[in-house]
Amino acid sequence: MGIFQKLFKQTFIYGMATVLPRMLSFLLVIVHTKYLDGPISYGRVTILFSWIIVFNVLLAYGMETAFFRFLNIDKFKNKVSSTSAISIMFSTLLFLITAFLFRDVIAVFLDIEKEFLTYVISILALDALVIIPFASLRAQERPIRYSVVKIINVVIYTLLNIFFLIFLEKWSENIEWLQTIYKEDFQVQYIFIANAIASGVTLFLMLPFYFRIKYQFDKELWGKMIFYGTPILISGLAFAINEHFDKILLEWMLGEEKGLFDSGAYSACYKLALFMTLFATAFRMGIEPFFFSHAKDKNAPKTYAIITKYFVVLGSFILVGVITFSDLLKEFMIKKPEYWEAMIVVPIILLANFCLGIYHNLSVWYKVTDRTKFGAYISLIGGIITLLFNFLLIPEYTYVGSAIATLAAYGSMMILSWYLGRKYYPIPYDLKKIGMYLALSIGFSIISFYIFDSNYMISIPLLLVFLVILYASEKKELKQLLKR
Repeated sequence: MGIFQKLFKQTFIYGMATVLPRMLSFLLVIVHTKYLDGPISYGRVTILFSWIIVFNVLLAYGMETAFFRFLNIDKFKNKVSSTSAISIMFSTLLFLITAFLFRDVIAVFLDIEKEFLTYVISILALDALVIIPFASLRAQERPIRYSVVKIINVVIYTLLNIFFLIFLEKWSENIEWLQTIYKEDFQVQYIFIANAIASGVTLFLMLPFYFRIKYQFDKELWGKMIFYGTPILISGLAFAINEHFDKILLEWMLGEEKGLFDSGAYSACYKLALFMTLFATAFRMGIEPFFFSHAKDKNAPKTYAIITKYFVVLGSFILVGVITFSDLLKEFMIKKPEYWEAMIVVPIILLANFCLGIYHNLSVWYKVTDRTKFGAYISLIGGIITLLFNFLLIPEYTYVGSAIATLAAYGSMMILSWYLGRKYYPIPYDLKKIGMYLALSIGFSIISFYIFDSNYMISIPLLLVFLVILYASEKKELKQLLKR
């Protein structure tokens, strides 16, 4: 099997692990927006999950990417799994002890109710303990096992959400033991209880990893992994700020009631960009081990350039496609019209996530040359842009300002990574075609959404024209690649 066929096969399987759970998360958007009280309750859920994502990055501290990097070095190959696992286990235990000891102080500082904080701490610890087991599956090229466990996690979480929010109240009237777990006005708490149960089951399924490894801790290797992973930590933290901190800032800057309402409406409409996120995440899951394993090939730069171009081809189609059917998706996914006022941000967020996906492809240069500090610098700049634009724009434009901040951050990171990569690891990107696809997809999206208000008489023909252009430009090269 050729390297491109193998890459696309793994990307497809990892994509299934990403797409199927996220398709269920689409169902959850429907459930949450219909059965929660409204944008204020949904905003509260969003903000709590935003904090979870920020702390997920802190508890991983770049160890997953460091795992992939040092697994390919013969000197450390047999000790990478155990050293990284011991490190994560120790840090997670330390986090649990500290978080529960200072729970009251943390609750006040983060403005989170103590009860919610208990759920958040539990979820964070459970999720941290599966980081290295999942990385091990990816390194062993076992995407099916990886996918099955990920899907089980989301199926449990989804089914529990449906049970708690839709059926529990009604069923508890006739089933006595359900009365012991039903509480009135407890919907938000039920969502986090469902998450904790799903995370616990996932850890249980991944426990064989911890019984299989030989526990040996290599201090030299650990020091190198921490040194390599620290910039990844900074990058991840900056990414979490770019992606999720705007929801927190909306509450902080607009006050509790308006901030939660705007955060809820913004987050619900933000979910329509999930198609781009799905694609970018699946692609990244497939290519990250691929980038490292082929870094020494003499044709690696050319291969990376081709991969990036086809990422842009597919991403451009997704951008135009989602914009074309955004009204249909809105009515299907977001059941209460009070959320729809934030639909204006959808094209901006889609494009922002597209830029982020391109950035991840461009970032190969600093990962394979061990210059991960540049990733930290770029992400920090993105984080600063995010915070600056949010502070400047939220008071006047609320969530539209947040969307613009996200696009400005990811667009800047994409351009900066390309510019620096030319010096340290030149890759012959086809900038002419990449630029053409970007310009066309952005232009068609603006015409369809903002000028003609998603009128199908205009948007569908534009989508078809774009498909014809893609096919005419790429059919010959694509056929050649699939034969390799």
